[in-house]
Amino acid sequence: MREQWAVKPGSKVDISTIDPADTRALKDGRSAAAAALDSDRQALIEWQTRLYAESRRSLLLILQGTDASGKDGTVAHVFSGVNPQGTRVTSFKAPTAEELAHDFLWRVHRAVPLAGQIGVFNRSQYEDVLVARVRKLVPKDVWKKRYDDITAFESLLTQGGTTIVKCCLLISKDEQRRRFEERLKDPQKRWKFQRGDLEDRALWKQYQAAYSEAITLTSTKDAPWYIIPSDHKWYRNWVVSRLLIETLTEMDPKYPEPPDLAGIKIT
Repeated sequence: MREQWAVKPGSKVDISTIDPADTRALKDGRSAAAAALDSDRQALIEWQTRLYAESRRSLLLILQGTDASGKDGTVAHVFSGVNPQGTRVTSFKAPTAEELAHDFLWRVHRAVPLAGQIGVFNRSQYEDVLVARVRKLVPKDVWKKRYDDITAFESLLTQGGTTIVKCCLLISKDEQRRRFEERLKDPQKRWKFQRGDLEDRALWKQYQAAYSEAITLTSTKDAPWYIIPSDHKWYRNWVVSRLLIETLTEMDPKYPEPPDLAGIKIT
């Protein structure tokens, strides 16, 4: 099923032409997604246990999207019940002074999952060709070169045994407004809202252009992009779960053979 959300390497992407509310891949809707997520959760736990036991390769899930696209929610729902020992979640916020003193990939490389782990990036190296571009934090000749740096970096990771799944969580501007309003009304969510979110919202078209170019230039055979319609949270969670299950099934991690147990007695 992965192909229906995948961006083929070399194809030109315009995310403004994709319907963020599209749920056609799941004909029976929300109830079917809920039922599937339960079984997928058990499958993910089993595959994670195998990956952790094998301890030779890793899986990196990159979640990228505008504010309120559901990056936190995806992690919470898809990975509920998964063994935290074999999972590492990293959220990339504005770079610190130490991080700015290094190249832009320095902080990202430090967070790459160890062998046996599933790593999750909540935002990622792509902030440096998205926010940095739209907010004009660096000159054009700087961020333009970063596409090649990113694809080379991801190729290095895959050669080292890390399988990469990159998800763009796509929501509409109307849905973002609804979620912002919901945050403001809910004391448990209000802390997430920042005035800078509105500044980025005013740059909606610029961000769409930046996402479109980044996905076009960096969807590769080694590290493909998947564009996930995310106006419906239940659909988003189901799709990401499916992508992980299918990817891990293809990786097929094995339990290692036990050591020679001949002569061992448990008293």
